Amino acid sequence: MTTLVRRCVAEFIGTAFLLATVVGSGIAAVRLSPGQLGLELLENSLITGAALVALILALQPVSGAFNPVVTLVERALGALTNAEAAALIAAQLAGAVIGSIVANLMFKLPAVTIATHHRTGGGLWLGEVVATLGLLLVIFGTMRSGRENLVAFAVGAYISAAYWFTSSTSFANPAVTIARMLSNTFAGIAPASVAMFVVMQLLGGVLGYAVVRTLYPNAKHLAADIADGADRDKPATAPAKEYA
Repeated sequence: MTTLVRRCVAEFIGTAFLLATVVGSGIAAVRLSPGQLGLELLENSLITGAALVALILALQPVSGAFNPVVTLVERALGALTNAEAAALIAAQLAGAVIGSIVANLMFKLPAVTIATHHRTGGGLWLGEVVATLGLLLVIFGTMRSGRENLVAFAVGAYISAAYWFTSSTSFANPAVTIARMLSNTFAGIAPASVAMFVVMQLLGGVLGYAVVRTLYPNAKHLAADIADGADRDKPATAPAKEYA
């Protein structure tokens, strides 16, 4: 099995489990804490953050982005070719759809129910820009400072927090956004709201790329750090690197 195929399998599985977590915990939260919106969001955010830590720890040695925006930034930094980026994004999208469907079925709902929860407005769109920008800063900043082994914890903590400090509850991921329109539940988003969320996430990605390149201008070193975190048998810790 080629390296790219293995990476695609990891992205498919990881994104599928991520969506099963986001949607499934949303459904469970509503059933366990009916009418208590704050408690439902707390349950959803903590479970999602915890699952992200576990999934990234398990799959990062092969591939652990689970997010097309992260993959596009990796491509922009030179860590991936166009073909590799396209294959990984396709795997992420497919995995996200499957994960959402599985979550619906686990809770005895129809496999696909189109969401009717409209999420629109300037405040929510700005929230997605902020959420995605912050996510990229956390991922690539942690990696470039020689702490690849801590990326999982940084991302899990950030996403759990961003559920609360962003107005949009931090989708920050086009694959997640598209798949969540397939579940008319707590985590759902109406199809009419998806396009602008994705556009704002891509804008956040562009800003995040600019910030990362400003803080860590040596793109070759950063690309090498990304490559070192994927498909390598190496110790859990790595020596600190220069920040430039």
